[in-house]
Amino acid sequence: MNYFYRIKLIRIRVMIEIIECDFEKPKHCKAVIDLMNHYMTDKMGGELQPHDAEKAKRMIEGLKNHPSRLVLLAIYEREYVGLSTAFINYGTFAAKPFLNIHDVVVLDQYRGIGIGRKLMEANSAKAEQLDCSKITLEVRKDNTTAQALYKNLGFGDSDPVMYFWTKYSKNNH
Repeated sequence: MNYFYRIKLIRIRVMIEIIECDFEKPKHCKAVIDLMNHYMTDKMGGELQPHDAEKAKRMIEGLKNHPSRLVLLAIYEREYVGLSTAFINYGTFAAKPFLNIHDVVVLDQYRGIGIGRKLMEANSAKAEQLDCSKITLEVRKDNTTAQALYKNLGFGDSDPVMYFWTKYSKNNH
């Protein structure tokens, strides 16, 4: 017996809003803290301890007062579900600004519906608006899901390939 099934594909349009964080709004600040704490405790964030109240306050003040920050929040169904933090730097070879994306966070239960993509597209739009020469980011070697997204959006190794090195200060915590 042969059975034929007709499958109807239904596209569901997911409404994801990306906004720039307003550090004068307590709800935005709380969302940044909550999302960063989620990221820090996640495997890809290093399974660290979340910020205590003092460190969270210092993070918010530091971001609020940083002159080249770009902090974006993703809203889905009236919930803050994603975050990106980026910083506008200056490239001496290109003699133009460039954007470095530092963090991209999506809550576990909202992954796979396009929130990370929307955050990255918003960063790209801002970089284009600022006439940036490039966008840089770092991604863990074992974060293949994020790598697939970034590659799909046109990211790849620099030419020539560069290393990302770190030297921690004595007071890094």
